[in-house]
Amino acid sequence: MEKRRKVSNVIVTVVIVLLVLITAANCFKTVPTGYTGVRTTFGQIDQRTVQNGINFKLPYVQSIELVNNKQQDITDGSQIWSETAERTAIYYENITVTYQISPDASAWIYSNVTNYESNLVTSQLIASSVKAASKGLSDTDATNRGIIEPLVQENLQKSVDEKYKEGIIVINKVTISNVDFDDSYNEAIANKQRATIEAQQQAIENQKAIERAEAEAKVKKTEAQAEAEATLIRAQAEAEANEILQKSITAEILQQEYIEKWDGALPRVMTGTGEDGIMIGVDSFLEETSD
Repeated sequence: MEKRRKVSNVIVTVVIVLLVLITAANCFKTVPTGYTGVRTTFGQIDQRTVQNGINFKLPYVQSIELVNNKQQDITDGSQIWSETAERTAIYYENITVTYQISPDASAWIYSNVTNYESNLVTSQLIASSVKAASKGLSDTDATNRGIIEPLVQENLQKSVDEKYKEGIIVINKVTISNVDFDDSYNEAIANKQRATIEAQQQAIENQKAIERAEAEAKVKKTEAQAEAEATLIRAQAEAEANEILQKSITAEILQQEYIEKWDGALPRVMTGTGEDGIMIGVDSFLEETSD
């Protein structure tokens, strides 16, 4: 009997110690760095944020839930179709949004947003922000990530501020992995590029033909100028030679040339001098003399 009583006492003591330890453990909650705590008392949420570190709470009455205040990523892998300012169909896909819950807003988020871990930044908000951004851009700018991503981030920040309130969520960055136009547009762009390349090639060929023609014309002009100059030089040389020759001929030289070349025959016809000169044939006189 005594032995049973001792065993019972030991069991009760162990139970009491366990209860004390469990109770003591439930008196404290550690909030790690990058998180804040939300205290609830019988399900009632305390709007005062519990800071990181070891925090006291009433066991079995209060609980402290952790809210992640670090940067978090949510990715929408669907294709979001939109259009540009030029009414060109375009789509965006694999969009990653980096956001952060404000530490001071942890209690508000916990009490007002159901499944806030996955429902804070929804696909609908992302799609709406993307469409609003692309519709104000040209085809070229709508595919430029350096332009479209900051615009989507700005629009998304406005959307979450309107849905919740300012200072609740901060959109830190938006990354778009893929953006492209409709196939028909890409085909039209390809055709345009081919036509542009062909036109450029034709322009190059035309320019080469013009340059060849200009070069040939320049050669012909140069040759013509050279020929003209050569002809002029020859003409000048001949003129100078004739002038020299003319100056060197005298009456004595002409008479000497005439005598050297005369064959001894008299002229067949002689004319008088003056305006009433008479042409007389001398052949008959020669015949009579010979008889």
